[in-house]
Amino acid sequence: MSASLVLVCPWLQSLKVGSLRQTRGGSDLTPARLEENRSWLQPKAMNAEGVLILCFQSYVVRTPHHTILVDSCIGNHKHRPTRPGWHQKTDDTYLSGLAAVGLRVDDIDFVMCTHLHADHVGWNTRLDKDRWVPTFPRARYLFSEQEYRYWTEQHARTPLPAIGDSVLPVMEAGRAELVRGDHEVGDHVRLLPTPGHTPGHAAVCFGRGRDEAVMTGDLIHSPLQARHPELSIRFDVDQAAAAVTRRSFLERYCDTETLCCTAHFPSPSVGRIKRWGEGFRCEEVG
Repeated sequence: MSASLVLVCPWLQSLKVGSLRQTRGGSDLTPARLEENRSWLQPKAMNAEGVLILCFQSYVVRTPHHTILVDSCIGNHKHRPTRPGWHQKTDDTYLSGLAAVGLRVDDIDFVMCTHLHADHVGWNTRLDKDRWVPTFPRARYLFSEQEYRYWTEQHARTPLPAIGDSVLPVMEAGRAELVRGDHEVGDHVRLLPTPGHTPGHAAVCFGRGRDEAVMTGDLIHSPLQARHPELSIRFDVDQAAAAVTRRSFLERYCDTETLCCTAHFPSPSVGRIKRWGEGFRCEEVG
């Protein structure tokens, strides 16, 4: 590859069955449907109780010109009372994960967020005494303008903690740029609009001349959604659009050499898309 890829800080959490909905026909993912897929989902992507397992993680890509962090995960000291596993975290797992691959916060040139949900922006900032400051002081943070406008409008009506502590402080510090959905960074990095989960959601593509790797963000949460692209998660702003975008994305990269780097698949989180009946699978790479 013309760019090297590093996975940072995998962290596991469960997802209840009812969180996935089938957009074609409008029904929820039923326990019976889940049972049909148990044999290949277990043990990595589903536990013995039939609960889907998700991983929360970031990627770092080194191009010949830049070091880029994609999606900054959950963060420390963040007020997330509805998510006990995220609430007021104080561990050093994330920064230690960066250090383990030889990276300091000063080494990051760009932070690119596929979208602005709490588990993708958390380490954008850190608590310095009583204020939030950019974690990566030299980095330019790239936010989709459409995504930023949508969530700041929501925040103006009803305060959203992640916007208040992990997005706006970066803007106020002058470290953020609002970009188009097809923005490019040099000749190795570009955004690919993938709306549905959120209005300005974008995958991040790496490679010169062709997509060698693509970070999916929350276009696909579980391997079950690759097998059945019509299944959308309840957190999608537009579930029907997310299902259409997901199938189009999987068709685009099916049977190519592009590495599909997922945000939430448990290990293996990276693979190549292959056809599987009417759906797809993410095939592990050796």
